[in-house]
Amino acid sequence: MVAENLAQVQKNINESCNKINRDPNEVTLIAVSKTKPVEMLKEAYDAGARVFGENKVQEIVDKYDQMPSDVKWHMIGHLQTNKVKYIIDKVSMIHSVDSYKLAAEIDKRAGAKGITMDILLQVNSAQEESKFGITTAETEDLIHEILENCENIRLRGLMCVAPFAEDPEDIKVYFDEVKKQYDQFAGIEHPHLDFKYLSMGMSHDFKVAIEAGSNLVRVGSAICIAN
Repeated sequence: MVAENLAQVQKNINESCNKINRDPNEVTLIAVSKTKPVEMLKEAYDAGARVFGENKVQEIVDKYDQMPSDVKWHMIGHLQTNKVKYIIDKVSMIHSVDSYKLAAEIDKRAGAKGITMDILLQVNSAQEESKFGITTAETEDLIHEILENCENIRLRGLMCVAPFAEDPEDIKVYFDEVKKQYDQFAGIEHPHLDFKYLSMGMSHDFKVAIEAGSNLVRVGSAICIAN
């Protein structure tokens, strides 16, 4: 079932890209594996999934050594500063940076490991109180603060979680707003900024997110990997 669902999601990605004349290879599917056993992750791996997203630090720590070494792990959930040290050498990207304090801790821990960590800034474009993330108005200041003070992280783009809507078209405006910001900052020339990724869209709205410009989609329930 996981293989069939994964294939259907990829088909939907391809169709969304074709609709707007985008190359489907530009869009990376992140299989969200939260709460699911390693056996199910291995089914997805066998079906071609290589990028997995987790919401919780402990799940990455528990699953890391049980999965093949070519898996790329992305931290997509809220990250507390005191837990950065547990995943800094395990993940290839952190999507959910929403404060300078967190960025500084990532920078510190990455420096201690001699690595450069790719991060995305989480933008709460709908300003939902129930969700983490900075407002669109705060984005520019945070980018400049990070670039001025952090040497061991690289800003790769933006991430957002849009409000749920029965009709995903109703929330496209929030994706469009983040894409507009992405385009604004992508032109900055700096050794620690290389905007390449726009992480938008989950199981119920990834098709609309792709049409808005997303190239990282975080899909769990549609492939029966996450709740």
